[in-house]
Amino acid sequence: MERPTEVKPRALVVDDEPDIRELLEITLGRMGIEAATAADLTAGKRMLASGEYDLCLTDMRLPDGNGIDLVRHMQQHHADVPVAVITAHGNMESAIESLKAGAFDFVTKPVDLQMLRTLVNTALRLMRRGGTEEDSELQLIGASPAIQATRQTIAKVARSQAPIYISGESGTGKELVARLIHEQGARRDRPFVPVNCGAIPTELMESEFFGHKKGSFTGATADKQGLFQAAEGGTLFLDEVADLPLSMQVKLLRAIQEKAIRPVGAQREVPIDVRILSATHTDLARLVEEGRFRQDLYYRINVIRLHVPSLRERRDDIPLLAEHFLARIVRAWDIPPVTVSPAALQALEGYGYPGNVRELENILERAVTLCEGDTIEPGDLQLPEAQAPGNAADASVPAAPPPAADTGGEPPASLEPLLQDVEKDAIVKALEQTRYNKTAAAKLLGISFRALRYRLKKLGLE
Repeated sequence: MERPTEVKPRALVVDDEPDIRELLEITLGRMGIEAATAADLTAGKRMLASGEYDLCLTDMRLPDGNGIDLVRHMQQHHADVPVAVITAHGNMESAIESLKAGAFDFVTKPVDLQMLRTLVNTALRLMRRGGTEEDSELQLIGASPAIQATRQTIAKVARSQAPIYISGESGTGKELVARLIHEQGARRDRPFVPVNCGAIPTELMESEFFGHKKGSFTGATADKQGLFQAAEGGTLFLDEVADLPLSMQVKLLRAIQEKAIRPVGAQREVPIDVRILSATHTDLARLVEEGRFRQDLYYRINVIRLHVPSLRERRDDIPLLAEHFLARIVRAWDIPPVTVSPAALQALEGYGYPGNVRELENILERAVTLCEGDTIEPGDLQLPEAQAPGNAADASVPAAPPPAADTGGEPPASLEPLLQDVEKDAIVKALEQTRYNKTAAAKLLGISFRALRYRLKKLGLE
C-alpha cells in the first residue's frame, strides 16, 4: 500500500560504522528524508521486511555478508526500492558487480556529500516519476517474442543508473532503445544528448566532449560547454562508440569512473552527473581482442548489455511495422491512405533486410511513390532479386560491390551529388514555372504527385 505523498520519504542505511551511519542520517535529515539505520545485513533484511522505504544505502563490507548480498535480496523481495552501494575508493570491480546485481547506483568512500545528494534525489525521482513506454511518444512497434523481451529489458534497466551497452545491427533502432531507457527512468525530465562518435574530428574530440576554456587553444575565443555538461543530470548516448580513438578512450574511462571531467585549459576537474548509454553495430569484444578498443573501457560501459534484435529475428512484426510506416508517410505527405497487397506483404516478409527496420521504411517510402493506385504491389517494392523470398537465408551478408573501374589511379567521382543537383534544379524550375502548384509541377515533370512529394522530402526542398 502506498503511503500518502505528504509523508516524508524514508531511507534505510546499512553500515557497520557508527560514524558513517550518523553522517548519512544527518545528511538525509537535512534533505527532508527520514532515515533508519542497521549495523549489519541481518538487521537490514529484517527492517526491510517490517517497514516501507523509498531508498536503501548499504556499505559493501558488512559483518555478516556484503552489500551485493543485500542488493540481490532486494531484487527478489523489494525490487521497487532503489538500492545504492557504498564502495571503497578505486574498487571499480565491486561497483560494477553491484550494478550487475541490480543496484541503482554506487558511491565511493570517502563519501562526497554533494554526489550523495544527487544520487538520492535521482533515486527519489525514480520512485515518484518512473515512466513506462505508454507514457512516451516513442514506441517499439511489434508484438513478437523478441521485441517483447526487449521491451521488458528496457523497463528493467531504466530503473538503474548502470551504464548500458546497446548492441545490434545497423538500422535496428538502437537510438530509439536508448531514448526509451532515458524516458522511462528517473532522468526523463533532464537532457538526452545523442552523439555520433564517428562524426567528430579527432582533433576536436576532447573539446567536444569536455568543453574548453577561453584561450586554451587557437580559435577558443570563449568558454564552451562540452557534451557532458550539456547532458548534466540526464543521459549521454554514445552512438558508434567503437569509432573513438584510443587516446579518447582513456579520457572517457576516467570521466566515467571519477564522475568528473576537466575542460581543455581548465586547472580543476568538474563533477558531472550523467548516465552513459553506448551503442555500436561493431563487435566490441572482437575489437578488444585486436587491441583496437580498451578492455577496461569495454567492461565499464558494458555493465549491462541490451541486444536489439534484427528484423530477421522478428519477422512477425513486419505487418505491424509496415502499417505504422505507411500511416506516418500518409500523414507527412498529406495523401490518401495506401495499403499493401497480400502478395507484396508476402514479399516483404520474405526479404532479408540487411538494413533492418530503417531499410523497411525506405522500401515503403519508395513503393508509395511508385504505386499507381492506393495499393502497393510486389513490383512497387523493387526488392533486390538476391533478397527475394526463398533467398533470405543469406540476407544478412550484403552482396559484394562490383570491381571499380580503372581511373588511372585517381578515385572516381561520385555521381550521386551531381544527379541530386540536376534533380533539384529541375524541380525548383518546375515549381517556379507553376507558381509552386505542386500538382501542376508534377504533371510538368511527368511524375506523379506522390513521387514529387517524395523527392521534395528526400532532397530537403519541403
